[in-house]
Amino acid sequence: MSTGTGTAAVTTDARAGWASLPQRRPPRRVPSLLAIRSPISRRARLVLVTLSVLVPVVAWLALSGSGVVEPRFLPSPVKVWSAGVEMARSGQLLTDGWASVRRVLLGFGLAVVVSVPLGILMGTFRAGQSAFEPLIGLLRYLPASAFIPLLILWLGLGEPSKVALLFIGTVFFNTLMTADVVRQVPKPLIDVSYTLGARRGEVLRKVIVPHSAPGIIDAMRVNAAAAWNFVVVAELIAADSGLGYRITRAQRFAQTDRIFAILVVIGLIGLAIDITLRLLRDRIGRWAV
Repeated sequence: MSTGTGTAAVTTDARAGWASLPQRRPPRRVPSLLAIRSPISRRARLVLVTLSVLVPVVAWLALSGSGVVEPRFLPSPVKVWSAGVEMARSGQLLTDGWASVRRVLLGFGLAVVVSVPLGILMGTFRAGQSAFEPLIGLLRYLPASAFIPLLILWLGLGEPSKVALLFIGTVFFNTLMTADVVRQVPKPLIDVSYTLGARRGEVLRKVIVPHSAPGIIDAMRVNAAAAWNFVVVAELIAADSGLGYRITRAQRFAQTDRIFAILVVIGLIGLAIDITLRLLRDRIGRWAV
């Protein structure tokens, strides 16, 4: 008993010599706008979205009106608007816009048809990953624009070469991104499905594909932007229609107002595609929103 009492006394003495814990201030309350993943009010979102558009436009107006940059290099938004209206009235904007959209739909659409099933195969089965990922991982580093001379030799100067360029530029990245999304399906979810009696095909159709669908659509949103980059590149070479072709024509005559107008149109078309895919994602995967 005396030994236990002595040990307790020694312990108490040792604790008495410990330094006191530092006094910390209570955490500051972070404003809701800066809180990590905290929802914001509808009014705050509307204000931020409006500012994200108005601030660049106001800066553009100020810079073009100040005279710091010559108008032929940086036309004012008013001149750009006038150039866009003029091209729209003449029918050029609609014709060239549809030509570019059609090429994107064909080239990127074909890439999606190939890459999504292949990505699901690579992300679901280790055998598929081992068989296809090394080659696709190598091909994705080859610049698509470097294939232009070969595509012209193989397919000529017509539409097939332009569609093929879009396909090559997007199919490999979309395949790998789809495979990464499929690999993120929780393994316990698959195990529970097998435990409940589901077969391999049912697990693939009813668990893996539905769980991966929102992420697959997000990958398509990213690569749709890349498709627009490649369609402009394709139309800069040996084309007689398209927004990229119209940019080249405007550049020859130093019509920078038309170039800016076409860039704005490309941005608006891309934004419309992105919003469409986002709405599709939200509808298919409401549980993931």
